[in-house]
Amino acid sequence: MNMVGLLAASGECEAALAHASEAGPVLRGPDADRLAANTACVLARAGRLSEAHDLAARALPGLRHANDPATLAGLLTNLGLAQALRGNLDDAVRALEEAVAVGEAAGLGHQVAMAKGNLAFAVSRRGDVPRALRLFAEAEPGLTGERLAQCRLDQAETLIIAGLPGEARPLLEQALRAATANGYRCDVADGLLLLAHAELADGLPGRAAATAEHARDRFAGQARTGWMPLAEHLLLRARWISGERSDALFGAAVATARRLEDGGWGDAAADARVVAARVALTLGRPAGRLLVEAGQMRGPASARISAWHAIALERSARDDHTGAVEAVQAGLQVTEEQTEVLGALDLRARAAGFAAELAAFGLVLAGSAQELLALEEQRRGLARPVRVRPPREPERAAALAALRALSLDHTADTARGGVPSVLSADLAALEAQVVAHTRRRTPDGPPRRSPGAGEIAAALDGRALVEIIAIGPDLHAVTIADGRVRRRCLGPCDAAARDIGTARFALRRLAAEEDDQQAAAALAHAAVRLERLLLGPLREDLGDRELVIAPTGPLHGLPWATLPSLAGRPFTVVPSASAWLRACAAARPDGHVVLASGPGLVHTARELSALRHVYPHAVVLDGPGARAEPVRDAMDGALLAHIAAHGEFRQGNALFSLLRLADGPLMVHDMDELSVPPHVMVLSACDIGRADGGDAVLGMAGALLALGTATVIASVAPVRDEVTPEFMSAFHAALAGGRSPSRALASVPRSPGVAGFLCLGAG
Repeated sequence: MNMVGLLAASGECEAALAHASEAGPVLRGPDADRLAANTACVLARAGRLSEAHDLAARALPGLRHANDPATLAGLLTNLGLAQALRGNLDDAVRALEEAVAVGEAAGLGHQVAMAKGNLAFAVSRRGDVPRALRLFAEAEPGLTGERLAQCRLDQAETLIIAGLPGEARPLLEQALRAATANGYRCDVADGLLLLAHAELADGLPGRAAATAEHARDRFAGQARTGWMPLAEHLLLRARWISGERSDALFGAAVATARRLEDGGWGDAAADARVVAARVALTLGRPAGRLLVEAGQMRGPASARISAWHAIALERSARDDHTGAVEAVQAGLQVTEEQTEVLGALDLRARAAGFAAELAAFGLVLAGSAQELLALEEQRRGLARPVRVRPPREPERAAALAALRALSLDHTADTARGGVPSVLSADLAALEAQVVAHTRRRTPDGPPRRSPGAGEIAAALDGRALVEIIAIGPDLHAVTIADGRVRRRCLGPCDAAARDIGTARFALRRLAAEEDDQQAAAALAHAAVRLERLLLGPLREDLGDRELVIAPTGPLHGLPWATLPSLAGRPFTVVPSASAWLRACAAARPDGHVVLASGPGLVHTARELSALRHVYPHAVVLDGPGARAEPVRDAMDGALLAHIAAHGEFRQGNALFSLLRLADGPLMVHDMDELSVPPHVMVLSACDIGRADGGDAVLGMAGALLALGTATVIASVAPVRDEVTPEFMSAFHAALAGGRSPSRALASVPRSPGVAGFLCLGAG
């Protein structure tokens, strides 16, 4: 009986089952139950899922009445694992939660850790990534040896499911090295298959195919023939992603689906049929019979979204416009369900990315302005979170404080021109700790509903909405003004992106040297071209109304105030119409005013001095007192907060964008510690209004709006320190005089050094 588990770990499943057969007639009572638990595990590892499930289910009633909690917990764990692999995730979670409860009641720490690790595996496949990450963190300290290796493989799968294959790959490679060194040959084969999935998701289909071939050879060598169709499924997907659209691929997809179905891998079989359907549609063949059950798939969200995409394509090919749009909406609904449990902004953005191709097809299908706006609002809403109000986590707070201290040392060393005493690897490790804790958070509010055009029109109150939408290579716009909803075609996305790049480069040069005539001319020419492209076709719709602008893609980084028709005109920029309505609904506190400044800028003292005259009762933090945590805590519940400091936008890692304060950076991750964020937030800093992650709008300004701030004033370009105090003084004087933030900003004359400042949010 003891040899059964040892042989299975070393990849000798046939020998393990032979020993189980020899032991079976001899053992009685508790020993027989332990043998059943071990044998069920081996059967699952061999890919014989139905046999594993049936054996565990037969042994379970007797064990529930016996006094052997260790064996009961083990059998429940193996039963749950077999159910999870078969796709019966609800049953798997119930069995594994019972295993945890049995182990905890008996004080069996190791069994509890194993059950929690497998429970994390099941809930991650069900889409609850934050709970899975919390369970993995609880399980890992109690595991050693092969169980620890398996736990790390399962964590890597969770990262792949969450859309983070680049983070999964190094974890897999580390786990594979450990499994190889310790002779865990079964885990090596499993890890290779997972690595192939990570490589495919990371855009490396050729490398993924080679790794999958290696995994298939390993499965064959271990007589784990039940797992071989899973490697063939991955090879199939790699061929599709590489661009193959052939009769041979169609035949392979149909045959692979059949083998997967016979092996009990229902979810993978359904996905293989979806690939077959996509190939058939590309070849001009009917595909409906392959998609009969696609809408009932139970697998990962990415596979279900792909299924709805295939259904939409098939219906569109039959000229069933209504049915195709309904399929798109059903696929986006799957994505909404996936994102509802995610509190971390980066995870929501990744999850929304699974539906990007489907959403793009939906926008192509959209006919009327109302239909286009509804689909686009649904698409944008996927990545925008509900408010997260997590409890204060000491470990996360400690990691942020350590990161702040190390960042300060690193910056000081760099400024002195010496070799940094702080290694970049140390900073990266602390950032990873902060991210890990953040990703375990879940939202505490209900799912958000996308508003209709009528609701938006009623809220505009004399303003006009411009929502710009990318459809294929072109930009379109939906406008709402005086209750009328219109759709317009604007022009090519590439032209806008080029001119935005030119404008931003010119502003960077002008921030350094305001008399740079060549840069001034480049900025003026780019602004005229952007005006003609983006607002010219809308002139009749918009008139001279105050605007609510919902850009897309690179347009989030456009210094809109440089466009000629927006000079002196009130406008606000928002992630979406839905986000604007939520910002307008933000409660206005009877709060205080906070003024703070960071080090290293010549004119921030003058800026704060001017603002003290506007807000004589403000809480002021400057000099050594302007430390990150006191500034953040002072901002909690504020009516208005103004921070003048060096800003740094982290391209590709926007949630670590920062403002430099006396003791180091105040980061985006610090902001979600606020219970009540400032109603109006003014960030007098370079580039801090920029965003990453497409329409997820990841960055400091976007995060503050998601947390509940009504309006953010921030720059999407470098700022000229010398001219900012007068600009900000005039803005705050207009604001204190009763103007709204958008109108106060519009009332102040602009020089190129402050042209990047935008009003974001409610306005």
